[in-house]
Amino acid sequence: MARPVDLLVIGAGPGGYVAAIRAAQLGLKTVLVDKDGRLGGECLNYGCIPSKALIFTANLVHKLRHAGEMGIEYSGLRVNMEKLQKWRASVIERLNRGIEQLCQANGVEVLFGEASFLDPRRIRVVDHDKAVLEEFDAAKVIVATGSRPNDLPAFRFDGRRILSSKEALELAVAPAHLLVIGGGVTGLELGTYFAKLGTQLTVVEFLAQILPGVDPEAARIVARSLKKLGADVHVGSQATTWKEAEGRIVVAAETPDGPREFVVDTVLVTIGRRPSTDGLNLANAGVGTDEKGFIRVDREMRTNVRHIFAVGDVVGQPFLAHKASKEGIVAAEVAAGRAAAADWRALPSAIFTDPEVATVGLDEAAAAQKGFEVRVGKVPFAAMGRALAAGETEGFVKVVMDAKTARLLGVQIVGPDASDLISEMAVAIEMGASVEDIALTIHPHPTLPEAIMEAAEAALGRAIHVVNR
Repeated sequence: MARPVDLLVIGAGPGGYVAAIRAAQLGLKTVLVDKDGRLGGECLNYGCIPSKALIFTANLVHKLRHAGEMGIEYSGLRVNMEKLQKWRASVIERLNRGIEQLCQANGVEVLFGEASFLDPRRIRVVDHDKAVLEEFDAAKVIVATGSRPNDLPAFRFDGRRILSSKEALELAVAPAHLLVIGGGVTGLELGTYFAKLGTQLTVVEFLAQILPGVDPEAARIVARSLKKLGADVHVGSQATTWKEAEGRIVVAAETPDGPREFVVDTVLVTIGRRPSTDGLNLANAGVGTDEKGFIRVDREMRTNVRHIFAVGDVVGQPFLAHKASKEGIVAAEVAAGRAAAADWRALPSAIFTDPEVATVGLDEAAAAQKGFEVRVGKVPFAAMGRALAAGETEGFVKVVMDAKTARLLGVQIVGPDASDLISEMAVAIEMGASVEDIALTIHPHPTLPEAIMEAAEAALGRAIHVVNR
């Protein structure tokens, strides 16, 4: 007999476990099912968290290697990759335990297994040997199964030579020469990590700039930083085939300068993601998807089947953990009978390259396309005392304003701690603040957020520490 539950959540990533906890808080009898055997999903176990742990370490190594001008002198600096990987694993384990304890404290039942729909209400869960663990009769369902990396027909993942981001994060030895196919967020974050450990880096990006979709000025600063790290970046280029030769990999590519061959040790493919819906049998539930397999939802995160919801990567871009968590809360609250919707004004994003890039709202081009009369205020970090004192002067803060109303439309930050700085501007946009509000808010000195205040002043034509335009 199928066991009745108020809510079954399929997938324990940042969308699923958050949804399960919120639903339980609201009084729903909730079961959380995940096939991975570890809570936290792709983000915690194979993406956001382990990559940032490794990137932080690489940044520390890089700073130490370039700290001579600050008077820091040493000898014999080396990276113990075995200990580094243990550190990565310990961070993941600690967060795994934390989520498990939160589920227990909130009354969420956790079951590890693979779920599939038998019909719109009945879900079967099986173990890795396909033995049935349990069947549920769910009044409500939230699908939060996430996404997984795409590969290419000519570059299929083999876990040895051709890697996805998951295998790259678990390498016990940094490759001597790494070629990254795809100059987007994941490729450049991991590429920069390895480059700072001493790996020779080559990047092949199909489009005309790295970090497609990012403010071109910000992308150029990241490209300049990659060059300083010794990286070889090819935009407007396409890797076509590969072969093994004398224990190495020869990658053929078409570039604007003609055909090229790159002799490397490892290839990392980062060309986007696809929904993880295999085995769910969505057709049995009647749930609709788009042409790429992503589940269609409305502002309440409902699918076309009203008692079935979907959140996170499985509903499509942008693939952001914080977006998934917010959607999970919305879905849980709607499932519990509350009024909720995905109605945020601005969704911030952060890219952990060197320097970091963070954005929220509209950039100049998007604002102009929407018909705004755009005015921009831009302040380089080189004009900020705190940035100079820390030796972190690359980048800028750019404020995009509606010239007619002084409304804050968007912010782009490239530079030190951009991922932390952007939250202030997300709050400002969400609360409907004007650029005047930002400019009038006193920021402490000497700090990096002063650049935000100064950029707002620049947009209004009254900056002090940069020349007004």
